[in-house]
Amino acid sequence: MLSVYEGFFSGGARIVHSDVVLGLVEGGQHHTVLSIHGEVHREATRQAMENDACYQQLTAAGVGVSTLGRSFGGDRDPDGTVTGGFTGPELADAARALADADVVLSLKEQPLSLLNQAGLPRRPVVVCLHRSDPEHQGAALDELKAAIADGKVVAAVCCAESTRDAYQAAGIPPEVLHVIPNGVDLFRFRPDPARRLALRASLGIPDAAPVVVFAARYATMKNIPLFLRAAHEWLRREPAGHVLMCGTGMTADNQPALSADIDDAFGEDRERLADRLHLLGVRRDMETVYAGSDVVALTSSFGEAAPLCLIEGMMCGAVPVSTDVGDSASIVAGHGIITPPDPDAVASAWTEAVVGRTEFAKAHARSRERFSRTRMIASYAALIDGLHAGHTTTSTAPPPLPEPL
Repeated sequence: MLSVYEGFFSGGARIVHSDVVLGLVEGGQHHTVLSIHGEVHREATRQAMENDACYQQLTAAGVGVSTLGRSFGGDRDPDGTVTGGFTGPELADAARALADADVVLSLKEQPLSLLNQAGLPRRPVVVCLHRSDPEHQGAALDELKAAIADGKVVAAVCCAESTRDAYQAAGIPPEVLHVIPNGVDLFRFRPDPARRLALRASLGIPDAAPVVVFAARYATMKNIPLFLRAAHEWLRREPAGHVLMCGTGMTADNQPALSADIDDAFGEDRERLADRLHLLGVRRDMETVYAGSDVVALTSSFGEAAPLCLIEGMMCGAVPVSTDVGDSASIVAGHGIITPPDPDAVASAWTEAVVGRTEFAKAHARSRERFSRTRMIASYAALIDGLHAGHTTTSTAPPPLPEPL
């Protein structure tokens, strides 16, 4: 198996996909990864591939990771599609990686700009889709349609029902689309009193204080202004409350725009309330952050499919409170609260979630199997095995590998 990534940087899709690869390796498959970019600069953070947590987890498990060596920059459209053409050496590297694969997984549709290049070895491609807004993917959606029409893409895995519905409405044939909901490691993500106390002690938060966590990158789809207006209102109402913001760009030093957003939302109250708004940036111990929180919040306005933060937070005991985007409503149903995109309503829902946390915890405990990583990986394995078996019995021998360019 070969997985093709656009690049390594913090984000739920990369976390889920890397966990799937690790799970399939644990099940006996052999996997390698090819990353188009070796360095990514986004959300005011520049990150080399080798510094990414997913890269480190994959290589530690023996998964070989290579890169075409590109840096994030002028070779990419705003919609995420790689542009500007590929060089001869880049295509030769891609050809060698593909030659050793039986099946290719594309992490989202953006890598298809590489996989659709003429002359590369043909392998059945499974595209893993993690958003519900194909209309915002620009040329990447066209690449997906072209690859399906050519017979190169044989399946698309959707992490949510909303993803399948959106891509079908955008013209992707329904028979290509398969839904495999996201899952998480239930041993890692679980209620843990020791982690709860450790997180609060590290931030100077009293043990009994209500805590809301927001785990997201600094991006338009996350509706940061709505979250901050709700945080301002909630902190005014809850004199003991604390709000945590985690993710790429969620630091005042790295993201001046975030500081401006806080000024806009808090106004003259910023100085008075700022000591209870914690900007934590990227964390590699989210199981601890979630366990230390009472509410996991999401205020996104578009693009979400099956938000990982809601599942991870819920499995650690935090009550999910989310706007109605993607599959959030079905994830949260019976486990938390869906709110309209109104700061007063969001703040009120946070308080309601804190008060009802003990009762919500009973529903979380009953649903753990539904959100299991084991279930997710078994579904991926069954789909890939079936596609591979069908391909090998109906296809002819692959064409010879082209000479290095």
